[in-house]
Amino acid sequence: MSGCLYLVATPIGNLEDMTFRAVRILQEADEIAAEDTRNSRKLLTHFDIHTPMTSYHEFNKYDKAEVLVQKMLEGRTVALITDAGTPGISDPGEVLVQRCYEAGIPVVPVPGACAAINALVASGQGTRRFAFEAFLPAEKKDRRRILRELGSEGRTIILYEAPHRLVKTLEELAEALGDRPLTVCKELTKKHEAFRMTTLLQAVSIFREEEPRGEYVLVIAGKSREEQEQERKDRFAEISIPDHMKRYLEEGLSEKEAMKAVAGERGIQKRQVYQAWLQTKDGNGKKQ
Repeated sequence: MSGCLYLVATPIGNLEDMTFRAVRILQEADEIAAEDTRNSRKLLTHFDIHTPMTSYHEFNKYDKAEVLVQKMLEGRTVALITDAGTPGISDPGEVLVQRCYEAGIPVVPVPGACAAINALVASGQGTRRFAFEAFLPAEKKDRRRILRELGSEGRTIILYEAPHRLVKTLEELAEALGDRPLTVCKELTKKHEAFRMTTLLQAVSIFREEEPRGEYVLVIAGKSREEQEQERKDRFAEISIPDHMKRYLEEGLSEKEAMKAVAGERGIQKRQVYQAWLQTKDGNGKKQ
């Protein structure tokens, strides 16, 4: 009979946020897989937890996942914890979860603190739809691609950032997204927790003067529907509907598929696309 993987959320700062269930699971598990065993030892000691611990981190996540999966297939239970917060969010936990599904091992979440969600609900920004990007990529090409994608994002955006990179990231965000509303969330659940509603450009000025300290979560307003609509209009202002259709037909789409794609991109009804396209054909149904 196979064991089980528990994903145990731990506090992101305030130890009082540890749940009774999390303590019990960590006490009862056969083994705890921790991102940083030295850091996690302090937590376990505080709650008088003596379960054996092993390391599971970014640099051993594939090989160690196989070892842990084998143990669970033999009937052992493993509790996965991260340095702080919910495992699998901006850490290597997702690899182990995927391997467990492949092996038919049950995965059980034990909910608790998550910096992204805490920041979102306290930010004053829209919460119904949001996009979580964790830390922006360090590699320049990937970073530019993500920033370009975020430039047209209509959902609230949540990002993590370290203090020594905060100003540079804010500058890049302001350039890519424009001056969007922003809530800077600092040191969540800790002694110096703070929330500051501002804008991207204002934040750049603030943190050029004020040295960033602590861990930050940036919650940025998405592009408004009005801005998105204007962007769509601007994008296709210089190309006619028939020429737009031709682009898709040249790519191998059928007329029906092309009409649907054009209507979706231009934000109009397919009937309007059909009428404009029909005017380009002669009486025999051939394009002029």
